[in-house]
Amino acid sequence: MIFYEIKVHYERQTGEDNPGKVKETYLVEGLTCADVENRLMQEIKPLIFGDCEVPSCKKVQFYDLIPNAEGDKWYKARVELITLEDNGKETRKAVSILVEAPTMAHALKNLTQHISGLDCEIISLTKSPILEVYRAIN
Repeated sequence: MIFYEIKVHYERQTGEDNPGKVKETYLVEGLTCADVENRLMQEIKPLIFGDCEVPSCKKVQFYDLIPNAEGDKWYKARVELITLEDNGKETRKAVSILVEAPTMAHALKNLTQHISGLDCEIISLTKSPILEVYRAIN
């Protein structure tokens, strides 16, 4: 999975009053920044009122994504995977996992269930600024 974290600034109609400037972060799966920027612009085009700028597009790595239909927020977990080498030496590798959930408690529960078969340790769980995740179109 190759994902890009894209930050966008644009004006959006915020109800019945005047348009407001918003700054949002999205995660889009794709091959290049140009590809994912175009894809994101197609997705959010109906929301945009006026100019739109993309101040940042960077490649990010996630070991896994755990979507949840009831979730409306994304949480970033840092997990340390523990493996035992042939020589008996323990190796630890820190990875990031993105978890969708309505609350942090639900995110922790979903994460714990998801990694239950792995030998690992949860290092941290924080609320992510990511508003939406767009997977590659198959």
